[in-house]
Amino acid sequence: MKAKILIVEDEEHIATGLRFNLEAEGYDVVCAVDGERAIAEFEAGEFDAAILDVMLPGIDGFEVARRLREKRNYTPILMLTALGQAEDVLKGFEAGADDYLPKPFDLNIFFARVNGLIRRRDWLVEKKAADSAVISVNGRTVDLAELKVEFEGKTTPITLLEAKLLRYFLDNPGRAVSRTEILTKVWDLAEDTDTRAIDNFVVRLRRIIGDTGDKPQLLQTVRGIGYRFSPNGE
Repeated sequence: MKAKILIVEDEEHIATGLRFNLEAEGYDVVCAVDGERAIAEFEAGEFDAAILDVMLPGIDGFEVARRLREKRNYTPILMLTALGQAEDVLKGFEAGADDYLPKPFDLNIFFARVNGLIRRRDWLVEKKAADSAVISVNGRTVDLAELKVEFEGKTTPITLLEAKLLRYFLDNPGRAVSRTEILTKVWDLAEDTDTRAIDNFVVRLRRIIGDTGDKPQLLQTVRGIGYRFSPNGE
């Protein structure tokens, strides 16, 4: 079955070129020219991935991503933009994007990113036994294959980027993980990138796993360094 991809791009020549090349690679492609149409397409059907330009007429790409995540639509999103500063990348991540590609870009790199989005769940599972993707942590059930967390009878979907960060914490229990380490090893960003987005992601992860309160027990702040994941809440 063909993977279905939504392209959201207002520049016709770019959208046409991307569609031609993606269809040549065997993908089923739908195009939208603005943010409003993109949201309507998401409401009308399901997609395996979305190519989302930031600079759109009306609702921009950041807002489209944010609204989708608010509605618990976790379609993997690759953002395209002429804005290539690290702060713009983090803004896209905070809005809910899973990957980011500045314009202009090499077509081979574009295909690698798209294929990576579609294969990302295999990466999260690390091709181990199926049950290795389901992890129980202090009464929480984290399912990295299905991208969801279950706690106290409530199921909360998570984005691929949130899952990637959560997986890194799960793989490094009891160790203080610096913000720089998260930037470089989890998100593949330069180490001098503004780290405030990491703090926002941690706040969201705490909310998802029910680790709220004045003194979080599972995702603990290590002053001056970053964060430490304590599986037993110690």
